[in-house]
Amino acid sequence: MKLTLKNVKDLKQQSCSPLFKRVCNYVISEWSDYSDKTDIFKDVLYHGCQSGVVGFLIYYSDTVRFYKRYREEIDTLLYEEMEDVGLYSPSELFGSKWDKEDPLGRDDYNQNLLAWFGFEETLRKLGYQFETVQDAI
Repeated sequence: MKLTLKNVKDLKQQSCSPLFKRVCNYVISEWSDYSDKTDIFKDVLYHGCQSGVVGFLIYYSDTVRFYKRYREEIDTLLYEEMEDVGLYSPSELFGSKWDKEDPLGRDDYNQNLLAWFGFEETLRKLGYQFETVQDAI
């Protein structure tokens, strides 16, 4: 599929996932700021949300709220990813970034990581819909 604003909007409309729709909204809102639209994806997926590129996912208050709003979908993404790579705990996936004293991700620090993970993985899944983005990520 070609990376066009119309196609992003169509995918958003067809989706029943609130998280996917939110990520589509991000792409739509960033669209006019980029001449090469694949850079919308590359900026996030190469540097991560931790770089501050996603303005609404910088502060703990925002990332925790994002995680809580999309918890069920993010947790599903996390379990799928762990299963795909053969890991059995978030600390194995996130390494030293994961606070092992909070194994269930109930504190702000781990919820911050989970919010970034959920956003990035959903953006990656959206990007895989477009040939030019697939080649870039």
